[in-house]
Amino acid sequence: MTFEQEWAELRAAAAKRTALQTNSVPAVGGGDGGEKDLVVNRDDLGAIGNDAYDLLGRLAKEGDIARSSTFDAATALTNGNFVSGSAVLKVHDFWRTHLKTLLDACAQISNHLDYSKAQHAKDEAKIEGDLMRISVLTEYMK
Repeated sequence: MTFEQEWAELRAAAAKRTALQTNSVPAVGGGDGGEKDLVVNRDDLGAIGNDAYDLLGRLAKEGDIARSSTFDAATALTNGNFVSGSAVLKVHDFWRTHLKTLLDACAQISNHLDYSKAQHAKDEAKIEGDLMRISVLTEYMK
């Protein structure tokens, strides 16, 4: 067998393997239809992230309004020998703890959505670049 014959067989086998891999995706919802399989609407992510950021800002400002007066009331009740003073102080501490947890959750949601949006754009660019190299190689093998 000559080099040319062997090279032609190898190219044919590689083209067949590539064609099988490429054509294995169902035609509905992907594959040759030109539609992308992984779709993330960046506008939706951005809107949800923006809402979480707005909620974070409002909670940070408005969620802590009553804290100082609640603390003052707990102190006054405790100094007046009222048993309810310690209960009001527990409510104050409990609210502060839960408000901090909620603020952290809103910040994580906002940050995660911003990160997801940016990471998806990077992934999309990498995948497109990888597929471009494969398509160039496929054209070369024809």
